[in-house]
Parts: sequence; C-alpha cells; structure tokens
Amino acid sequence: MLSKSPYRVSSKEIQRDFPAYLRRVREGQTLVITEEGRPMAEMKPAKPAAKALRPYGLCAGEFRTPDNFNAPLPDDILKGFEGR
Repeated sequence: MLSKSPYRVSSKEIQRDFPAYLRRVREGQTLVITEEGRPMAEMKPAKPAAKALRPYGLCAGEFRTPDNFNAPLPDDILKGFEGR
C-alpha cells in the first residue's frame, strides 16, 4: 500500500520511468516533482466526477440578468480585450 503523504521525485527521475510514477498516482499517491531539490509541480489523482447533477434553478431569484446584457461592449473595453 502506498503512503498518502506526498512523494518527492525529481523531474529527471520521473522521465526515466513515467509509467511507474503514473501507476503510483492512479493508486492514490500524490507526487511532488522537484527540480534541483525545489518543488515545481504536483501530480495527484483526479477527483471523481460528481455523481448527481445539480438541480436546475438552484439559484433562481438570486440574481438578475441586466436588460443590456447582449448589448455591444463600449469601445474602451473592446480595445482592452484586443490589447490596445
């Protein structure tokens, strides 16, 4: 059984046998990938998908869409999106 505490592995080590480390993650282990002894990334098991869908209308009445929601944006805001 693998420990649930993070396992430190260098980026060079993980490149040598990636499938083995991927198996560890699949079994529930979190890996802390290091470079020159410093943590640079974490690889951990993905969370399972939600089992039940959220009910439709859960926030009904909590907020209101403004009447001008679909109106064109002002030029200054458009220029900001375009990096100008």
